[in-house]
Amino acid sequence: MTIKTFTIPIFPLPGIVLFPRSVLPLHVFAMPYRTLVSNALVRDRRIGIIQPRLGIGESLKRETPLYSVGSVGQITDVEALDDGCFNLVLEGISRFNLVNEVESDTPFRQVEATLEGFDDKKMPSPLDLALRCQIEERAHWFAQTQGLNIDWQSADQLDDESLMNNIIQLSPFDTAIKQALLESTDLTERAGLLMSALNFFGHQQGEDKRMTLH
Repeated sequence: MTIKTFTIPIFPLPGIVLFPRSVLPLHVFAMPYRTLVSNALVRDRRIGIIQPRLGIGESLKRETPLYSVGSVGQITDVEALDDGCFNLVLEGISRFNLVNEVESDTPFRQVEATLEGFDDKKMPSPLDLALRCQIEERAHWFAQTQGLNIDWQSADQLDDESLMNNIIQLSPFDTAIKQALLESTDLTERAGLLMSALNFFGHQQGEDKRMTLH
């Protein structure tokens, strides 16, 4: 069976994942990605967000390998700055599976991708109430251990998906953990992974508190 694919420009960002229906503010300053944003604005306003596979101490390069799952983001708000940079807001549309990288002469990378295997237009089923309460309790504790100032009154009003996605985006987990959370098959699996990450990371001591699955 032939799968349906599409080509999308990508913004490789370590430690950043974009979930369906979540929003991601970005300040775009590097020249290749200014060009990417300019091109996207005159086309379909869509950008792929995907994590690079960086080793310890490695810097991001054109040939840096990518994880196999990323996300399609739609530019919903943009501010062009006087210095040529952009402030923009992306809304997550769907996750995608990377098929292969496309050879091009653009200053930014492009990939061929497919939405096969993801049904992200469908709203997820809500969590069991007990699990929701456990996540809230553990997130409160985690924020205290990290010295984070969170508006819990507003956070507690979020639906299950939005609450977890916001926690994940704000938490300083490493790329492998965030990738596992992005690739989770449903909200319950994501909740279990998130609980494990919060528990493990919140108990870490010392200066290097990055949680890792490597």
